[in-house]
Amino acid sequence: MASQLIAAIELYRKVLRKTWQSLVRGWITILAVIGFLFLLMLAQQIAAPFGIAGGFLLGAVNALLVGATLSLIEQSISYTRMLTIKDVFGCFGHYFWDVIGVGFVLWIPLMALDMGTQTNPNGIFLSYAVMLLIFILLNPAPEVIYQVRHDSPLDVFKSSYEFVLENWIEWFLPVGLLLLPLLAAPEGLRSFFTLSRRAGRGAGLDFSQILLLPYTILGSWLAYLGIGLEASRYLIFVLTPTLAVAILLFRGHLFASLHGTSRRQRQFAARFHEGD
Repeated sequence: MASQLIAAIELYRKVLRKTWQSLVRGWITILAVIGFLFLLMLAQQIAAPFGIAGGFLLGAVNALLVGATLSLIEQSISYTRMLTIKDVFGCFGHYFWDVIGVGFVLWIPLMALDMGTQTNPNGIFLSYAVMLLIFILLNPAPEVIYQVRHDSPLDVFKSSYEFVLENWIEWFLPVGLLLLPLLAAPEGLRSFFTLSRRAGRGAGLDFSQILLLPYTILGSWLAYLGIGLEASRYLIFVLTPTLAVAILLFRGHLFASLHGTSRRQRQFAARFHEGD
C-alpha cells in the first residue's frame, strides 16, 4: 500500500510539472479555445433553421474544432518551443475524420437508445446507465486519438476500454478530487449523473462538453468556498478556458505516463525517487 501511494504521488508530481511547462509553451491554446467557442456559437446560429441538414453541419464544425483543439494540445505536450498563431491556423483539419468516425459509430446506437427510452417507463434510468458506462469506458478517447496508432473508430474504443481497465484508479482519481464539492452538495449525485450523461454522449469529443467539466468544477468549488454569485460568474467566465486547457494537458501527460506501463513498473520506478 505504501509503495502504491509513493508511486501515485510521484506520478502526479511529474504530470503536474509537465502540465505547467506545456501550459507555458501553449498558452495561446487558451485564446484559441475562446475563439473556437465563438465559432461554434456562430455555427449554431447558422445551422438552426436547417433542421437535420443543420445538425450535420454543426457536427462537422464540432469535429473541426475538437480536432483542432486536440492538435494544439498534442503540440503543447510534444513541442519544446512556444506555440504561435501560425500553429493555431495550421491545426484546422487535424483529427477531423477521427472525431467524425467515433461520433458516427456512437450516433446510431444512441439514436436507437433515445427512441427506445421514449416508450420505456424506466427509459430515463437506462439512458443514465448507458451514458455513465460510455463516460467511463471511453473517457480517454481524446487522448487515444492523438497518442495511439489506430486504423478505425473501433480501435479507439478498444484502446480506451483496455486503458481504463488497466489504469482506472490513477486515471479517475484526479477527476474525483476535483468533483468533491459537487458530490458533497445536497443534489451532488444527481448533478454528477447529469454531467456524465451529457459528457458520455459525445465520448469527450463534443467541444461544448470540453468546457462543461471545468465550468462545473469552478462553479462547485466557488460555491463551496462561499464566493458570492456575481463574483462567481465573473471568475467562471474568466477561468473556464484556462482550466479547460490545463485539464486537457494534464490528461494528455497522464495518459502518456500510464499508457504502455503497468502499476508494478511505476511502483518500481518510484523507489528510485524516494531519496531525491
